[in-house]
Amino acid sequence: MYRALTWWMLDNGVDVHDAAAVAASVERPVITMGTDPSAPTVTVDGRDVAAEIRGKDVTANVSAVSAVPEARDLLVRTQREIIAAARAESAGIVVEGRDITTVVAPDALVQLFLTASAEARAHRRSREVRSGDVAGTQADLARRDRLDSSRAHSPLTRTDSATELDTTGLTLDEVIALVVKLVDQARDR
Repeated sequence: MYRALTWWMLDNGVDVHDAAAVAASVERPVITMGTDPSAPTVTVDGRDVAAEIRGKDVTANVSAVSAVPEARDLLVRTQREIIAAARAESAGIVVEGRDITTVVAPDALVQLFLTASAEARAHRRSREVRSGDVAGTQADLARRDRLDSSRAHSPLTRTDSATELDTTGLTLDEVIALVVKLVDQARDR
């Protein structure tokens, strides 16, 4: 959602480093997140932006937008509405983000804090965005981690209630299997 909002700001000429300009614009775009795991979608004002939000411009600027309290307040409220709707309609929802367990859903049945080595994260992200610049990707990730961990409003932190999973040596299928196991164990309790 923060990437979608950042994309909209950039596409509409809003200076993402001007917190007042971002705050004045946060209510303008209509961001829709599809919650069907077999067909995830991200749209802004009806336009599919799933590819655009992974681009270099968005990646370089998402921390600036996500540091604006008005942006966080709006998107946290929206995320909580999505979670509440999913809980009402089904068994729940898997939600990922840098402040889910600390701010958005601190009462979640299962709380995970996924980690991996800097090298593993950079290789994964480089494959995801089809970039051969693994070193540059690693530097970008470190910069974003530093910015997100030090912001005043909803910084990236790990809660005591979250289980930390180091996924460095795991495949995606292995991570999914481990997460499902943890969810099943929590439900059995």
